[in-house]
Formats: sequence, structure tokens, C-alpha cells
Amino acid sequence: MAKLLYSDTTLAVSHLVNDIERGTIALPELQRPYVWPAAKARDLFDSMYKGFPVGSLLFWKTGAEPGARQIGTETKQAVPQHLIVDGQQRLTSLYAVITGAAVLRDDFTTRRIRLAFRPTDATFAVTDAAVEKDPEYLHDISTLWAPNSRKKVVRAFLERLAEKRELDEEEKDRLDTALDDLHGLGNYQFKIVELSETIDEEEVAEIFVRINSNGVTLNQADFILTLLSVFWEEGRRALEDFCREAHQPSLDNSSPFNWHIQPEPSQMLRVTTAVALRRAVLKQVYVVLRGRDIDTGKPSADLREEQFGRLQAAQKHALDLTNWHEFLQCLERAGFRGSKMISSANAVIYTYALWLVGRVDYQVPLGRLRETIARWFFMAHTTSRYSGSFETRVEQDLARLSGVDAGDADAYLATLNKVVDDTLTQDYWAITLPNNLETAASKSPALMAYIAALNILDADALLSTGKVRTRLDPAITAKKGIERHHLFPKNHLKNSGVTETPRINQIANMALVEWSDNIAIADQRPADYWPAQVTAKQIPGDRLARQRHWHALPDDWEHMPYDEFLAARRTLIASVVRDAFTRLSETTQHTTPGH
Repeated sequence: MAKLLYSDTTLAVSHLVNDIERGTIALPELQRPYVWPAAKARDLFDSMYKGFPVGSLLFWKTGAEPGARQIGTETKQAVPQHLIVDGQQRLTSLYAVITGAAVLRDDFTTRRIRLAFRPTDATFAVTDAAVEKDPEYLHDISTLWAPNSRKKVVRAFLERLAEKRELDEEEKDRLDTALDDLHGLGNYQFKIVELSETIDEEEVAEIFVRINSNGVTLNQADFILTLLSVFWEEGRRALEDFCREAHQPSLDNSSPFNWHIQPEPSQMLRVTTAVALRRAVLKQVYVVLRGRDIDTGKPSADLREEQFGRLQAAQKHALDLTNWHEFLQCLERAGFRGSKMISSANAVIYTYALWLVGRVDYQVPLGRLRETIARWFFMAHTTSRYSGSFETRVEQDLARLSGVDAGDADAYLATLNKVVDDTLTQDYWAITLPNNLETAASKSPALMAYIAALNILDADALLSTGKVRTRLDPAITAKKGIERHHLFPKNHLKNSGVTETPRINQIANMALVEWSDNIAIADQRPADYWPAQVTAKQIPGDRLARQRHWHALPDDWEHMPYDEFLAARRTLIASVVRDAFTRLSETTQHTTPGH
């Protein structure tokens, strides 16, 4: 039989709680969103009270020497000797309820897990307004475990209940015994499975991602962030704070909030990793924290400090609000106005990494950097560059800069622009993009590129004097604004024998119009509604011509057979996208050095 990679032991709940408080056991869920509903914590305590088994906990010995301190923290906290790999939600529930500690929820608010207990029939409940008013319940069982408070809490509970109904001594004894049994859950024994410290991080990661803990699926990013809590809690907290603030706008102070992306900690850690280590694989962070050479895997205390210094500096740049806001201007410049236009978060994250590399390592002036990064993002998002095996592609892109001397802004920009030009070739515009437009997908990268192009060109909505980019302002929540309209209406197509939804909803059959126009057009034939709408709108001929160009309408399109119309319009849409991208390119070429 293969050598076992684990050992078994048992620990009481009180022992586990004390070890968490001392920092011997790392419990990162106290800083990460707690995803269990309170009812699951209630069920956990109910099962323990009844003596039921509630599953084992899986720990990993971190290999940290007793007394070892974390890196990069002013207080030099101890490095935990055990990391919880499976059972994080259960252990968080136990710790939070017994100590009364607040947990971070998935909406990034903090609140306590308040459970109540009715000793007359040993019923647990989630504390709510109704339970608060019921004297039969001990409203907050956490108070039982506060230092030197058990007798006081029990006495107060009995006095409150006695105000409602009469209690004889026998019942008081029964209630006291039930509450004493509840307090005794501190002695409940958990089976602990302990992974050996000799297991390398890849083996632990494999174990970690194979586990499905009570319906909470774990992945490698969770594992790396958990490790970060062990070795660099300060860095982990900074990531969490940034991402929490990015989810809600601030009326008082500058914040990471924006309309393009609300990043997760793992995504910002990917930015840091790419900038510091020129790597896209998150497990390299663990290699750095353990003080190993990224290429050889050999340990070195000096190397640990040097590599960590790079990681720390990169994260500081990545979370800097000035950098973040300047980068977001690149997305706006590329025509992408908000998250509804973003179909690839990876394109945002790794384009930000390249922006930081250009700004920090190559000192590229902001104006020049903005134009080149706008082109890069347009290319990366439109071509799905960072989909699929994106880590390999990211590392290839970063490796292209390995021969560029630090501070050489011109060479950095030339390297990125060459990749863009080599990707968006004549064949791409003439063949690939029209083919990619042959879909009904509402968040197709090709469709998003077309909408971005309309923003870059400052195009009107079709048959309107209003601008597409104004109508797509994500900061304005309009009840009715701009809508995607079927140029060949659905019912008209169905009456003509085209019944398949994917054919009806083709990108090439959709145009951006104001909602009132969409209602007026209804289900009329193009040959009927188009001349009527043109006449009614009284748009000058030159402006109407521009609109026909922006919205890629073939000559005499309203009389074309449907499939012929779709093919012709795909080609014209691709041409409009190319026109907008060319405008970006012309701006880049005319941005002079130093500006």
C-alpha cells in the first residue's frame, strides 16, 4: 500500500477555538465571505447537541516552526502551524457562535451569527424578532461561553422566564441541566485528519479542489488565498478591502468602485502575480511565500525576502487607486462603457497587469499608455485572447517584454502594438470577424466590439439624434432607453417561415434604437416601416447616410431576402468595427513621446 499522507487525531471544540485565537490554526474565513446561511449553523449545533457525528476536519501542517512570524506585517504575527483545508464553514460557525465574533458576509457586510436555544425541548433557532420576544428562548447562546458568565446567563434566563409563567424547582433544574449540556458542547470531540507537512503544495491543492464541503465548491484560487492568509495576512486583508470597496460606490472618498468590473480577491492577486513574477499561474505565489526559487524549486531564506518584496511592491501598485482609475480610462477609451459590455473579466485583469508593467517598469507616459492599452484591450477582448488556456497565453505575452530594457517606453509600446497588428490582420477583418458575428449570443465578444465601435465613432442611435454612448451610460439607470431592435421583426420572420430563435435573433438582425421607435415599428415588414420611419423622423440626408453606415445597413436592405441581408450586414458591421479601431490606431500613432 502507498504511504499514507495523513494521520488522525481528535480535538475538543474548546481546544479548536483556543488554537484559532492563538493563531496556531489559520481560519481565513473570518476575513473572507461566510457563505453558509445561519440555518446551517443552527443545524450544526443541533446535531452536536444530540450527539450526532458532524464530519471530520481536514488540516494541513504548514511546516512553520513554532514562533515563526509572518512576512510583511508590522506586527509580525505568528505563522499558523495548521491550515484548515476542509471544514472551513463548520469551523467558522463554531468559532463565530462560541466567541460572538462577527463574520464577513458575501455582500461584504459584517454581522454576527446569532443562535437561540429553547431548553424546554432542546430546540435551536436562528434569532429573529419573534424569538427575541419569546422568553422560552435563550436569545443568544454565545453569551454562555463568555468568560465567567455561564451562571449569570442561566440565572437571568430563568428570572425572565419566571416573569411569564411559574417555574417549580424541578423544572428549573431541568432547564439548568439543558443549558449546562449546551455549554458542554465545548467538550464535543471533532475527528481531525492531518495532512503531513511533507506533502507539497500541488498535492495539497489537488486534495483541496477535489473536496466539496457541504455544497461549497473549492477551487485553486480559494486554496492560494487561504495560503496567503497563513503567510501574509496583511496582503490578504488589503486584497479583501479593495474588492469589498469596489462593490459599493462611495459618496465621501475615492474608492475602487467602477462600472466595468467588481473584481474578486483572486483576480487582483492574479494582477499582482503577473506584475511581480511575470507569471499567470497562481500557485507561484505559494512558491514565493515558501521562499523557493520559481524555476528550480530550491529553498532560500534570502530569495524568500527578495521575491516577497517584489510581490509586496506589485500589490501596492495594483491596489493604488490612481493606477486603477487611470487604467479604467483605457477601457472607456476603447469604447467599453460598463460591465454589460464585458464578456471576459480575464481581458480586464490581464490588460491591467500589462498597464502596470508599462507604467511602473517602463515609465510610459500616461497619454501614450492609454492609447496603446485601449488598442490592446479592444484586441484581447474581441478575439477572446484570455479564454481557454489563458495562463499560457498571458505568460507568452509577458515573456515578449523580457528583452525590453527597463525604462524603454518606446520598445514596450512597440512590442504591444506589434502583437495587436499581427492579430488583427486583413484576414481577421474580412473573414474571421464576419464569421464570429454569425451568432445570436447576446454577450458575444464580436457584438461587444461592434457596440464599442459605435461608442468610439460617437454614433447616433438608428433614426435618432441621441448618441449610443450617452444612452449606454452605466451611471444612469433609465426605465426606458436604448434597445436592440429586430430589423426583420420576429413575427414577420415567423410568418415567412423563419421560426428558429437563433436565426431570428442573429446579431446581424439587431440594431440599437430608442425604445419608443421599437414600439412604433412593432412587427411590420422592413419594406413598410423603414420608409415610414425615415419620413417621420425627418433626419437630414447626410446624417441619415452616416447612420446607415454606422448601423451597417446595406443598400436597399429592406427589400433583401433575409439570409442575404444577414451575410451582407455582417461584412458591413466588421467594416464599422475596423473603422473604429483604425481611429484608435491613428490616435496612438499621433501621440508624441513624453505626452
